[in-house]
Amino acid sequence: MNVTEFSLDVGGGRSLDVRVAGPKDGVVLVAHHGTPSTGRPFRPYVEAAADRGLRLVTYTRPGYARSTRHLGRSVADCAADTAHVADHLGADRFYTMGQSGGGPHALACAALLPDRVIACATTAGVGPFDADGLNFLAGMAQENIDELGAAVEGRDALEEFLRIDADKLRRATASDLSEALGGLVSPVDFAALTGEFAEHSMAMVHESISTGIAGWFDDDIAFVHPWGFDLTDIRVPVTVWQGAQDRMVPFAHGEWLAAHVPGAKARLSDDEGHLSLILGSFPAVLDDLMAVSEV
Repeated sequence: MNVTEFSLDVGGGRSLDVRVAGPKDGVVLVAHHGTPSTGRPFRPYVEAAADRGLRLVTYTRPGYARSTRHLGRSVADCAADTAHVADHLGADRFYTMGQSGGGPHALACAALLPDRVIACATTAGVGPFDADGLNFLAGMAQENIDELGAAVEGRDALEEFLRIDADKLRRATASDLSEALGGLVSPVDFAALTGEFAEHSMAMVHESISTGIAGWFDDDIAFVHPWGFDLTDIRVPVTVWQGAQDRMVPFAHGEWLAAHVPGAKARLSDDEGHLSLILGSFPAVLDDLMAVSEV
């Protein structure tokens, strides 16, 4: 797997860890990682993108691993960071997608960079915390209810919660990751979290907390506050992928997003969970994105 990694200066004393794989002349696909996570590339994803002539680009959000923290960041702030990355690569136009906690960040790019985003996909992505008609916590496993409840309670409560959780995850291995995640893992996700995917997921989580919990903390705070943009402003093609067996981001989030993002296409599955959907749908997500012309 040929991946180029570099630190990109984005101004304001900040830099981002960026990874690029695939043909240099390929159309850029910016993929936004989940929470907690990093832009660490997964070999089958790199290969699936390259097979389609896409240049897969990931960056690690501020505060995670070696990316400089951006205090007080909102979800919307990722659009400027993404634009910096695209500018550096000479990509005037690009596709974007986000998995899990990356979903809102992909949607931010669709809303705020309409002249640059060709099409957008969100896979198992979370909806807005304050959305009318969406019971944000309903259907989540207790672990996520406790985590996001701590975020609502305040910064001290969330910091204490995440420090305990991060210590537990640092001790976890790929073979016991499902156990470490507890009730967040549905049976279909348990079956998916094995082999290379489990090894990759564990490495990514360990990398994400290698320098502390700042990125994870800032993600959670951003999720329970206004995102900083209006979903109704989105005019680029968006596809929403969600599974009904998801205990991390419940099915209702996907249903709500599909109903409230203008013109969104719904790819809602009764049989998929959170991890199984992220793992299994990637090639189809790419095909769906590329069905939209880049011109």
